[in-house]
Amino acid sequence: MTESKESKQRRFAVARTYLLWRFMAAGLSLLPEWLAELIADSVGVVLERRGGEAKEMLKRHLRRVVNYSHPETNYDDAALARDVRAAYRSYARYWVDGARIGRTRKRTIRRRMWVSSNYEKVKAALDSGRGVVLALPHVGSWEWGGAFLALDGYPMTAVAERIEPPKLFEWFFRQRERMGIRVVPHGLNAGVAIVRVLKRAGFVGLLCDRDIEGDGVEVEFFGEVTTLPAGPATLALRTGAALFAAVVYANKGGMHIAEIGDPIEIERSTTFRHDVTRVTQEIAHQFERFIAHAPSQWHLFQPNWPSDVEF
Repeated sequence: MTESKESKQRRFAVARTYLLWRFMAAGLSLLPEWLAELIADSVGVVLERRGGEAKEMLKRHLRRVVNYSHPETNYDDAALARDVRAAYRSYARYWVDGARIGRTRKRTIRRRMWVSSNYEKVKAALDSGRGVVLALPHVGSWEWGGAFLALDGYPMTAVAERIEPPKLFEWFFRQRERMGIRVVPHGLNAGVAIVRVLKRAGFVGLLCDRDIEGDGVEVEFFGEVTTLPAGPATLALRTGAALFAAVVYANKGGMHIAEIGDPIEIERSTTFRHDVTRVTQEIAHQFERFIAHAPSQWHLFQPNWPSDVEF
């Protein structure tokens, strides 16, 4: 059967996307760091100037975060524009970090990572034979944290959405493995795989500040009701794993700061559903503090509250 013109065009576009990503990643990983950072900043500027719905949604989120967390602040248009520019640069640098970290020297990763004192509590849980769930927001560069943990002897397993084309996902998969991060594809079998990791006293990191599936639990988040994924709370309650919320900020000079919150109480109280909601609300509260510290490092350009859809 002869391949249609549309099918050929689609196949070409998929191959082009894959090759473009591979070329960009290879190039960025070989460039001097100062030049890679300059390219990231330039890409961020271009993306910000393109504007569109994503930029308007970003503005909405920044206003929400700052007005809720710092009501005394005069968050005028100039301050908002400054944070929007910073957010796009932060997002571009996140992708550059991801492209380069697989080739970054181990001693550089160790030297450029500072971790809060609660890391000792995380290690104590793992060393005692207990699994650990780390709840993460899309802030800064969480993969630097994953690479650091692997070097410290605590490799992390993460769940990732499949992306097109499949070859590109497989490449991302291999890149993360080079960092010491095991990736489980999002899907029906992901939960089973994660439970097995936790029952073997393993380390699981879950990005959970967006309810992509739309089946999360209701919480109050920055003063508005929305839903967040129930996965971290459910896994911790069912397996007895320790639960922490954490964030990795990208700082000047290539430094990264990992902030780990206090352990989240997972003792059973009433119904399982009630406990899942209670624990998820505590994750939301800790995320509020993390995000409010550096709003422009929160990579959120999509609707995240019911009111955003109506916007």
